[in-house]
Amino acid sequence: MRPMRPMHPSRLLRPLPPASPRPALVLGACGLALLLAGCAASRQTEDGFFSRITPYRIEIVQGNVVTSEQLAHVRPGLTRAQVRDVLGTPLLADPFHGDRWDYIFTLRRDGTPPQRRSVIVRFQGDALASIEAPPDLPSEREFVQGIAVTRKTPQVPVLELSAAQIAALPAPARREPAASSEPASPTRSYPPVGN
Repeated sequence: MRPMRPMHPSRLLRPLPPASPRPALVLGACGLALLLAGCAASRQTEDGFFSRITPYRIEIVQGNVVTSEQLAHVRPGLTRAQVRDVLGTPLLADPFHGDRWDYIFTLRRDGTPPQRRSVIVRFQGDALASIEAPPDLPSEREFVQGIAVTRKTPQVPVLELSAAQIAALPAPARREPAASSEPASPTRSYPPVGN
């Protein structure tokens, strides 16, 4: 038997050969194929699981509401402060166009078409010169009805049978007790529970 020679330290800390990229590519290709197959299968079923899930869409209400009643109180010659008291602070008061205020209202709600109304107020100096408004501005009541969220009440199922449904039910089968000399269950006596 020959004695073992000690190994040189450089041979012990030899680097490993580089790993082959093939397994990673194969796994990646398999994962991509499974993902695409799942997407294709989910698109084929119209009333499948994914058709019942809808993302939450936030309701966006922005700007100033100008109603026809408010617009009736504004007339040429009013000061900027008086117009601000009636219509509120404008959404846009551009410093480059100091004689123009824009009152813009937008509403985006899931399931309804987006609403956008724009009222432009122009001044000469400090006095109101003109108003540009759409002819179909809503009244306050119409506006509130237009933004009210109508929630569908779920249908509650009827939990009672009508007289006709009860009459249509089959008669219950009568069970006669079995004649037997032995009791149905044995009688047992238990010792008292106690100390």
